[in-house]
Amino acid sequence: MNDGRGGAPSLGLARGTVRLEPHDERWHRAFEREAARLRDLLGPRLQRVEHVGSTAVPGLSAKPVLDLSVAVASLAVARACVPRLERAGYQHRPGDPVADRVFLARGPADRRTHYLTLTERGSDTWHDHLAFRDALRDDPETRRAYARLKRHLAARHPTERAAYTDAKSAFVERVLGRVREASY
Repeated sequence: MNDGRGGAPSLGLARGTVRLEPHDERWHRAFEREAARLRDLLGPRLQRVEHVGSTAVPGLSAKPVLDLSVAVASLAVARACVPRLERAGYQHRPGDPVADRVFLARGPADRRTHYLTLTERGSDTWHDHLAFRDALRDDPETRRAYARLKRHLAARHPTERAAYTDAKSAFVERVLGRVREASY
């Protein structure tokens, strides 16, 4: 992962594969650059942009793909942003099973570097992305447990990313359930 130059991290992962990299502080700078690019591309349509996923959690190993979540006023606005984002190198992934988002990927088809979610601020997806990230950042034991699970699953499913992701879902739901209980 370390390119030895102190510059941008090497992002990208072959489609369908699972490879975890040690946390790289340059992921945050890569996020900042992409967030600025998205602000320029989307202008006032973009209400807020957040770095989510494991690359956003200091100390946590992650697949070397940046996850970004962008809040917009409505799903209609999100859909209207797709052509502009496609011209800027993103590929829309229609048919996404998550109903309250528009999902796009960036990078070569065989080596995605960025995943972008467009969703309404306050939607379940928006809340869940931020709540899970913050739970991992704030609770060292939760972060360690998630790291152990990810290492185990990456070893078990190195060429089956869907299986890897599905196997993490129960852990994610438990953490989100605790966050929801604490907020009541």
